Amino acid sequence: MATPQAGTARPAAVAFILVTVVLDVLAFGAALPVLPNLIKSFRGGDVALAALTYGSFATAWSAMQFVFSPLLGVLSDRFGRRTVLLISLTGLGLDYLLMALAPSLAWLFIGRVISGITAASYSTASAYIADVTPPERRAASFGYVGAAWGVGFIAGPAFGGLLGQFNLRAPFWAAAALTLGNALYGWFVLPESLPRERRARFSWSRANPVGALLLIRGRRGLAGLFSMQVLRLIAHYSLPSVFVLYAGYRYDWSVARVAYTLAFVGVCTAIVQALVIGPFVRRFGERGAALTGLVCETLAYALYAFAPTGAWFLFAIPFGALGGLYYAAAQALLTQRVHGHEQGELQGVNSSLMGLAGIFSPALFSAVFAAGIAPPAGRAPLPGAAFYLAALLTAAAFLIALKVARPPPAARA
Repeated sequence: MATPQAGTARPAAVAFILVTVVLDVLAFGAALPVLPNLIKSFRGGDVALAALTYGSFATAWSAMQFVFSPLLGVLSDRFGRRTVLLISLTGLGLDYLLMALAPSLAWLFIGRVISGITAASYSTASAYIADVTPPERRAASFGYVGAAWGVGFIAGPAFGGLLGQFNLRAPFWAAAALTLGNALYGWFVLPESLPRERRARFSWSRANPVGALLLIRGRRGLAGLFSMQVLRLIAHYSLPSVFVLYAGYRYDWSVARVAYTLAFVGVCTAIVQALVIGPFVRRFGERGAALTGLVCETLAYALYAFAPTGAWFLFAIPFGALGGLYYAAAQALLTQRVHGHEQGELQGVNSSLMGLAGIFSPALFSAVFAAGIAPPAGRAPLPGAAFYLAALLTAAAFLIALKVARPPPAARA
């Protein structure tokens, strides 16, 4: 299997990763519109109880990410990105089959736990991009990965929403087929990106969440960047935690309407990632992109919370998509702080922190949403409370970014 030269952008290798991301997100997006409603069906149709249960599902998923992401990151530094990516995709495909067949809420929960363990494809894809792209082009390359994510997210929720109108479990069957097909595709065509001579030795001290944090302590500037990252990640969980139930409660949207809205999110995301990020970063740099992205996300969350009608909510979505400027720039800034053989470990730490944020964030936002729609007697409902909280968090991330969102003096390849 050919190996792309480190630090040199290989269009074919990058194209393989982009297709992998599209198919992976397509499968994920297909299940997204129906999972909260499937949980609601197990909870007798109680929306508030379903929100809390969905929050516990998301917390369990994130806990598995927190524990296992550093391990998978270090394994990809030792054995290569291709091996970890294929194992992850195969496990995820089998997990979708389990959720499609789940006869009870307990089995559905087990499926989400397994999904949290195996869902490392996106972080491994990011390490792959860092392997084959020079530092000065990484923000644009991460933008293309985000665009691929957007393309998958356009078709996935719409496809899942259409299938979900007939059967809430049908999207899980479709997701299993897409993910396993993705793994088969990668087996035959995906080249390895990390040459054997650049691989790191495996160390259990770096393959656990606590040990992985040593990378942050040992690299100047990473602590500040990750502080900014964690606040933004916590806010990011507000949408997947409450959007489906929020849209149904406040706007009385059907599964299909929710799916089409998610597809619109994907369209806006793909446009920003593919067409805006590269020119924007060349003109204003990674710092300007990160700051602009956080401002746009803060505005979007505030509008989501305020939106008295569905039309107002749709109006806010493009501002949320412009938040993608932050993601690509932050990823580029992070990868410039470590050496090439540490990119997998870095992405493992990034995913682990995402998992740490996700352990409590879904439960937090679900609880805030539930409290907002069922306030104590004498208080008016505040269905947008979760999004108001998200806006405050991204505003705090912006204040940190003002100080820390700067490239290192000499970016490492």
